[in-house]
Amino acid sequence: MPRTSTHSDRGPAAIGPYSQGVWAGDLLYLSGQTPIDPATGKLIEGDVGAQTHRCFDNLEAILTDAGLSMDDVIKCNVYLTTMTDFPAMNAAYKTRFAAPFPARTTVAVAGLPLNAQVEIELVARRSPTG
Repeated sequence: MPRTSTHSDRGPAAIGPYSQGVWAGDLLYLSGQTPIDPATGKLIEGDVGAQTHRCFDNLEAILTDAGLSMDDVIKCNVYLTTMTDFPAMNAAYKTRFAAPFPARTTVAVAGLPLNAQVEIELVARRSPTG
């Protein structure tokens, strides 16, 4: 199956050799997004809650331009530079989804691009009728 990518001008440009998203059948794999402001190309200021919302804004722009929504997300991976930020990230996270929530993994990592506090990647599924 050939790799088919998706792109949104409303999300930040890739800062490396990767696609914003890649289709595999009805599944859309979105690359990890850090809290980069697409207008400036720079990391936003603010705490991990604000950074989490910016990550989701970026991801949602890519999803929307691919014809999907946050309701189509089935898996979410969250990367934090410290687990002490988990409660603030989780508070922002829960405002972006409705039950039943997607499956999720959250891990702490040694560092993230541009010294971000959080990075989030998603997997979404296109409805077989969509």
